[in-house]
Amino acid sequence: MGKMSRDKGARIEREIVNTHKEAGIHAERFDARRGQFGAENSYDIDVYWQGKNEAPLCGEIKGRKKFPTWLTGYLADNDFLCLRENGREPLYVVPHHVWIRILKGG
Repeated sequence: MGKMSRDKGARIEREIVNTHKEAGIHAERFDARRGQFGAENSYDIDVYWQGKNEAPLCGEIKGRKKFPTWLTGYLADNDFLCLRENGREPLYVVPHHVWIRILKGG
């Protein structure tokens, strides 16, 4: 990965962490170097939605210049989009304001 891509990823991760903190939900970037030492799982941020003493939600962050139009088209003005690949469990895509509402319990 080149420096520009790495810097962009770090910038987006910090932005996402900061938007959670602004909403009153503790979040922090995961030390990416841990993945270099044989860790089985790799992720970008921890979101402590039930408080700092509880297990966090682990999130992967991906930034793109533009998402596929079918993805944003299906989501449109809805609160979530559910995608299910044959034989796999469903994935949910939610806008940030809905995600924060879910984490805050309302």
